[in-house]
Amino acid sequence: MKKDDKKETTEAQEQVITPEEIDNDENKNQKWYVINAYSGHEKRVAELIQQRIDIAQLNSEVSKILVPTQNKIVVSEGKKKSVEDKILPGYILIKMNLNDQTWPLVRDTQGVIGFAGMDKKPTPLNPKEVKAIMRFMEVEQPAYQSSFAINDAVNILEGPFKDFPGKIIEINDSKGKVKVLISIFGRETPVELDFTQVKRF
Repeated sequence: MKKDDKKETTEAQEQVITPEEIDNDENKNQKWYVINAYSGHEKRVAELIQQRIDIAQLNSEVSKILVPTQNKIVVSEGKKKSVEDKILPGYILIKMNLNDQTWPLVRDTQGVIGFAGMDKKPTPLNPKEVKAIMRFMEVEQPAYQSSFAINDAVNILEGPFKDFPGKIIEINDSKGKVKVLISIFGRETPVELDFTQVKRF
């Protein structure tokens, strides 16, 4: 296999899979399994598995390798950025025919702890579980993450209350907003602000 071909294969296996593609997948005889890998090294482990599959010429036996991720917006110090967040840290999904060639090849890959399963042999995932994971990956509105905590002292960066100091009394990660208690005319008043509008002291 040429280097470019190998790169294309790896990229194809990493693309997002929709629930509809699962139903229409021509490799219906293959089943989805869960691999337990070292947390933080999931993508590298997936790449190593793919490399070993290419070398062993077992691409017809393994059709998909997937590290489930979702885009999230992280806000820190008043700045917003989109990051790829792992949905299932420490786990990789793989669709394959489980046999005497594929099982040891995947199991013995560096970084693989083992297959998830109740029996001695790996237990395949229920198709409904796979579809649920794919749907979660497709969520259009990314979740927000922040480094804020209740009672944090913050400074308002913009808007009508710019430069006002305040204290966080409520955090809404799903909307990317905080409720801040500020002092106006000697009275404490709650105001709702975006994560990007406040900064911790």
